Amino acid sequence: MKRGKSITVMILILSFLLVSINAESEMKPKNNTKTDNKVLLPVKNDPTISFSVWFKVGSQNDPKGKEGLANLTTMLLSEGATKFNTYEQILEKLYPLAASYSGTVDKEMTVFRGRTHKDNLKEFYTLYIQAILNPAFSETDFTRLKSDVLNYIENELRYSSDEELGKEALNRFVFEGTAYEHLTEGTIESVKSITIEDVKAFYARHFTAGNLVIGIGGGYSKDLPTKLEKDLSILGGTDNETLPPSAIKPQPRPIRGMEVNIIDKKCDATAISFGFPIDVLRGDKDFFALYLFNSWFGEHRNQSSHLYQVIREKRGLNYGDYSYIEAFLHGGGLNVPEPNTPRKQQLFEVWIRPVQHQYKHFALRAAVRELKKVVQNGLTQEQLDLTKKYLYNYSLFYAQTTSKRLGYQLDSKFYGVEDGGNYIELFRQKIKALTLAEVNAAIKKHLQFSNLKIAIVTSEASKLASSLSADAPSPVKYDIPMTDDVLKEDKEIEAFQLRIDPNKIKIFKIEDMFLK
Repeated sequence: MKRGKSITVMILILSFLLVSINAESEMKPKNNTKTDNKVLLPVKNDPTISFSVWFKVGSQNDPKGKEGLANLTTMLLSEGATKFNTYEQILEKLYPLAASYSGTVDKEMTVFRGRTHKDNLKEFYTLYIQAILNPAFSETDFTRLKSDVLNYIENELRYSSDEELGKEALNRFVFEGTAYEHLTEGTIESVKSITIEDVKAFYARHFTAGNLVIGIGGGYSKDLPTKLEKDLSILGGTDNETLPPSAIKPQPRPIRGMEVNIIDKKCDATAISFGFPIDVLRGDKDFFALYLFNSWFGEHRNQSSHLYQVIREKRGLNYGDYSYIEAFLHGGGLNVPEPNTPRKQQLFEVWIRPVQHQYKHFALRAAVRELKKVVQNGLTQEQLDLTKKYLYNYSLFYAQTTSKRLGYQLDSKFYGVEDGGNYIELFRQKIKALTLAEVNAAIKKHLQFSNLKIAIVTSEASKLASSLSADAPSPVKYDIPMTDDVLKEDKEIEAFQLRIDPNKIKIFKIEDMFLK
């Protein structure tokens, strides 16, 4: 299917799906209020109440040698006992309430979420607030959760998820030497070194009343925010040793040409990620223009996007090919981005989902070539208009629940975005108003194709290194007949010059990844 027709079909499908969302007009947030330490999102007819307590701390605050401490501390709050109940008892009490709470940690933000029906608020609130204020920090929970983290790093990430492995390898490569470098979960050696006393000290230092923002959304009573704020005040005063997120921005080393890290492991297919830092954040003048470009070029799970059409649809080399201008975690399991992963330094990233080994050099060339073409030529008016229509409708699916909308409002506070209490509506207005000149100017200003960091997970790494160094043609053979136009374009792709300096290619053994 041609790209234009594909987007038109998707727009028609979206228009039908949006009827169900628009039918919930009474569920839209009213009178959003933002104060210094509160984000309130009242929704008149919502029978549920959503909580989000944002602590201004993240993995960037992990002490040297104790990487993963923020994550493990948060796990003990959200998946551990309190001084009043064991974790098993907490789960037993939450089950009949059809309620839950959880904690998430990223580079700069830790959020403790909860959601319950308002009829069950009293019982749920007691469990939720105890988890934050009265963690037991039991040795049993600590041992269990520490083991879970180590198992994830040592086994799941390194040996069971090449896609996530490649993306994390790229993040480490781009941000080496900065507070963003290490996994949120830490490294194998650092996690092993963490003690329960480390956790207690980190909690006391960073999880303070002066270091948090309260978020409440849904059909809550007007006195609930005051009660939550008063209860959380028990945590203590301002955390003077924690820099606010606005004051911390990593400074990654400039990229010179093509720099490649190859992770050598036995695997059935090759996962590829590449990218570079960009100085555009949500709310910046060029952000929405770049977002529209990215939706056209490679929006996550968008089958009509350009990269998907070139690599997946026309040639069937893999399951999908995507690009990002903001951090998009756990992409293998999500269709739309999750809120509450804001960062002061973002990365333009291309994710080529695993391809058969014989196609890896070709697929890398194809993706870089398409990036070069759009940087040099920009979008056409037709491409702009189709993408605007698609994105204007599709963006409503980013935050279909009160909890998600509340998450976006916390992110707006982080970025200093004045959105009138509804970021998604602001987003739609900005997208609708974009001109072709604005989008193409943003592409020219912020994107490039010559200085890239590339992370590749593959077998026979030395063979790939030699192939990349030689820059020799990488022809492909298909199992099914291809059209003449595809075969003609293949000739150009297979000879596309990446010009990679052999001295800038490094090979890592899989068993050494995330070790320390």
